[in-house]
Amino acid sequence: MNIEPLLKALSEALAGEGPAVQIAPDGSFTLIPQAELGLPAGSEAEIAAVVLTSGSTGTPKRTMLSVDALAASSVSTAMALRGEGQWLLALPLNYVAGLQVLVRSLFAGTRPWTMDLSGGFTADAFTAAAEELTDKMRFTSLVPTQLTRLLANSSAQTLTALRRFNAVLLGGAPASTVLLEAARGAGINVVTTYGMSETCGGCVYDGVPLDGVQLAIREGRILLGGPVVATGYVGGSPAGSFFEEESDGERVRWYETGDLGEIDGAGRLRVLGRADDVIISGGLKVSAASVVAGLHQIQGVREAFVGPVDSAEWGQQVAALVVGTGTPESVRTAAGAFLEPHMLPKIVVFVSELPELSTGKPDRQAILALLADAAAPRRPAN
Repeated sequence: MNIEPLLKALSEALAGEGPAVQIAPDGSFTLIPQAELGLPAGSEAEIAAVVLTSGSTGTPKRTMLSVDALAASSVSTAMALRGEGQWLLALPLNYVAGLQVLVRSLFAGTRPWTMDLSGGFTADAFTAAAEELTDKMRFTSLVPTQLTRLLANSSAQTLTALRRFNAVLLGGAPASTVLLEAARGAGINVVTTYGMSETCGGCVYDGVPLDGVQLAIREGRILLGGPVVATGYVGGSPAGSFFEEESDGERVRWYETGDLGEIDGAGRLRVLGRADDVIISGGLKVSAASVVAGLHQIQGVREAFVGPVDSAEWGQQVAALVVGTGTPESVRTAAGAFLEPHMLPKIVVFVSELPELSTGKPDRQAILALLADAAAPRRPAN
């Protein structure tokens, strides 16, 4: 893929000398004049990029990222990673994690390298691209599914390539403890990230906010604030999504996420899952994220997604889509050692791989449809 025209347009936008850039799934891009973005009256924001949210929970939104927000994100990322360097692009450009590879490269003055994704994400293609990097400081961003596949390949060449990265940023979806232990045990410097399009991507690294980023938990929900927060959505933002308030004598812009979380004893953020991922079965609340964590402790389970299915008796039941070895019965039996009885999945479906969005994130809607189909009562054949 020739990214030179895109880099030029993005460089001009970041310098405040060109229109905002919006990237399409195929890597092509359009230029959007500031006057066409529908910015709030009186706004002085200079928008550099318009990025689609992942759409994992509904229709994607077009998020406006300003020059100042992207600059703040790039600077704080470099501080957290203790330097700037060359980035390997292994994610789609039209989403924030892919865009940020280009933005960070432009601010650092380095040449990003793109891997060949024409045949999908493979260990061979990733390894070949990683070996082309020339800078001593090297970084890449992956989602957990990609890292899982790279470790499953476990060739000496792939592991060597992964170890040469100063940091492998891992975000976009929760990473299991098993995956993180396997990666770090193999000598790979994995840094977990939490964030979204509305915060210029990851802004909490290994549970700690980047410099300048503020973190709050209100009524169980995670709120992120500071200069990395987006200007809003093209066409307007839902009430309460973005807001400003005084903090220590200065005005802070906040984004209320759809995630639940808590601050642990070490002062690190622990994401408990989406607010709409709470399953209410027989009047008891079940955290889908907690069930996933329990399933990941079962030998043979490589990946898992947990969600609700409708039940006439219980209202909702816990269901799981699993990648790995075993049977539904063996998974339910083994899960009993890690989960309370009301948290055990009543429906377990095995698949060769989880349905994914183009970002590599699990396709929530497609998965829930599979689980609902598995739970539906079967009519006897005539």
